[in-house]
Amino acid sequence: MKALIIIDGQMVEIDQGTTLLQAAKKAGIFIPTLCYHEALKPYGSCRLCMVEVVQNKQRRLVTSCNFPAERGMEVYTDTEKVRGIRRMIVELLLARCPDVPLLKTMARQMGIEAPRFKKIEANECILCGLCVRFCEEVVGVGAIGLSNRGINREVATPFKVASDVCIGCGSCTYICPTGCIEMTPDEKTPRLRTMKMGNRSLEPCPNNYECDSCPTEQDFLKNMKRVIGEFRSRYGT
Repeated sequence: MKALIIIDGQMVEIDQGTTLLQAAKKAGIFIPTLCYHEALKPYGSCRLCMVEVVQNKQRRLVTSCNFPAERGMEVYTDTEKVRGIRRMIVELLLARCPDVPLLKTMARQMGIEAPRFKKIEANECILCGLCVRFCEEVVGVGAIGLSNRGINREVATPFKVASDVCIGCGSCTYICPTGCIEMTPDEKTPRLRTMKMGNRSLEPCPNNYECDSCPTEQDFLKNMKRVIGEFRSRYGT
């Protein structure tokens, strides 16, 4: 069933239930994200994709990556309130990860010269959860996870030891937007690889972090499906 909605004054026809983020992309409207990836289920944790929605004469803020569009809905992606929220999120992340090129690029695009918050010890992980979710949803292994809470929250293997279920595919290293994950030879079994969190921040993305239109991204997804399929065929998982 088709539905008509209005995004930033533009009439857009989409399938009923399509997310607002997908509808905005169809209309050629850019909404920034950090935890979203087309190969994964919408997560809505980074809150960077917040937009304002008017429905039944009520206005509210929602995360566009997982909020379904409905007929007659009005969506505003660039209001003062939305811009303020996005700026605050990026400033908070910059206080945690001041040297990450992705965040520097976003800050520059939003006109942020310096975060208002005191910087803590430099960290490259922005806790987007992409690596954890990719390992679980696409690879089907679940070798890593998010542990602890608050400022101590981190991505790690159980008990921070080499995981015996990790297949060493390296998908976590590729999907990480900050480049802080690397695969290193296992000390006990050199032919195997283990995940290591480090300070390996990547250079700024040449495609301005537009993953949907990036040929490298598409090649990666194609190769990952092939590698995972071969692994499951070989070991019957």
